[in-house]
Amino acid sequence: MTPTPIHEANPEAAPTSPRPTDAPPALAPPEESASDPYSAPEWNMAGEDPGLKPAPVREFDAVAEAVLDPEETEGGAESPFAVPMSRINEAVKAGRIQEAAEMAEQTVAQAMAALGPQHPEVLRLRELTAYIAYLAGDALRSFHLSLDLARLRHHLRDPRAAYGNIQSAAAAWRAVRDPLQGLHLGRDLIDVWTELAAEAGPAADDLEQLEKARTRMGRLTERARALDADPYTRSPHAHGQ
Repeated sequence: MTPTPIHEANPEAAPTSPRPTDAPPALAPPEESASDPYSAPEWNMAGEDPGLKPAPVREFDAVAEAVLDPEETEGGAESPFAVPMSRINEAVKAGRIQEAAEMAEQTVAQAMAALGPQHPEVLRLRELTAYIAYLAGDALRSFHLSLDLARLRHHLRDPRAAYGNIQSAAAAWRAVRDPLQGLHLGRDLIDVWTELAAEAGPAADDLEQLEKARTRMGRLTERARALDADPYTRSPHAHGQ
């Protein structure tokens, strides 16, 4: 079965720019989506001068654009990893997600050894790896990769890229089904997010999303308490004992 494209799986999170019909596949909407309003808002830039401020930052936007339009996003000298990147992108667009994930992991290891962990090329490859993990349904890996990138980008004083990584981590967090696990991840996410929002930049301009994440933490707390009160969920079998 062909996976669902991003703009069909989560209409609220869809970018305003048109996507090709062969857009990479994505996860199905999170289990909570019907009752949980926490998702990326639908941005309406109509009537605004795009030269006045950059487009809003949303999850995996930059890496998705790189996959779909690599020639437009590369610029400058050709990357020494252009060939493996092209192969990874083609595998993603063709829906061969596991193959793309394996190639991405190998390419990241090679790039880190050759260029160092903070090189822009390595950071882009790590973003691609997080995106592919998200497409593959590995929400935990996608979350941790994206949050680590957010921390690093914050340290490197790149607030826009850091906030993009926060949004990607939040997308993966929303896909985590277990409320206890969601609470644990959410605390780490909100800690980093709050640090970004304390300084000038896109995170500070988008505080509504941070508040929605905090509200979701409250709902996760309620769900976790309900599960703990259920005798079936407290059985040894339920806890894997």
